[in-house]
Amino acid sequence: MKIQFICLGSGSSGNCFYLGTERCGLLIDAGIAARNIKKHLKESGIDIELLRGVLVTHDHADHIKALGSLGEKLHIPIYTTSLVHQGIARSYCMTERLLTSARTIEKEQPFQLGDFRIECFEVPHDGTDNVGYCIQAADTTFTFLTDLGEITPTASRYIGQANYLIIEANYDCDMLRMGPYPRHLKERIASPTGHMSNADTARYLADHLPPHVRHIWLCHLSKDNNHPELAYKTVELALRDRGILVGKEVELTALKRTTPSPLYELE
Repeated sequence: MKIQFICLGSGSSGNCFYLGTERCGLLIDAGIAARNIKKHLKESGIDIELLRGVLVTHDHADHIKALGSLGEKLHIPIYTTSLVHQGIARSYCMTERLLTSARTIEKEQPFQLGDFRIECFEVPHDGTDNVGYCIQAADTTFTFLTDLGEITPTASRYIGQANYLIIEANYDCDMLRMGPYPRHLKERIASPTGHMSNADTARYLADHLPPHVRHIWLCHLSKDNNHPELAYKTVELALRDRGILVGKEVELTALKRTTPSPLYELE
């Protein structure tokens, strides 16, 4: 089974990922405009009619902006936990409420959607409720952790299953410390319910690289406190120090915030 993956946006300006087979597809989050989702999918040769659902990680605006259009106008089911749905319903950015398209799922209770076996799991962040996703297609496993303050034992268990891993590297510690953000925001970002730094992610991967992982994408990079080359180099050096060579034993990519990634065709 051939699997397609593309990042349509990653960061505080909007997050959206596509995962698909020849028969069906999913979005993980929909925090960019619906028209841009349609445009980017079309440019990648992907028919939006393939979408079987949107999986939502949490209720922050940069993950949910397009849900109303996708769910109520295009009739694409929106899957997340009951508490996330409650947060979505209260969000200022939801100009069109989810009425017929909302679907409720439970943490660590797998369900099948088209070619995909999907399981969500708890992650520590400061949304109303927060989940990552572990998604299997045939014998291939993707694990998505787009916003989290630290790697918990639960998150680590699902990371360990990944052939393909999408994981946050939000900020560089020195850039955040020396940057213009007010103190309360810096403390929120660096807290255990905030975001993962480059160093946090690098240290974890160096110590716990999943045994069967083939490609790691670093996501949700901060506009003001990070840049792709720095995130990449921090993780690459940490892996190299453990004798793990990027480009030989594992692929590594730092995703850009507003520019779609290439379309990856994986098996």
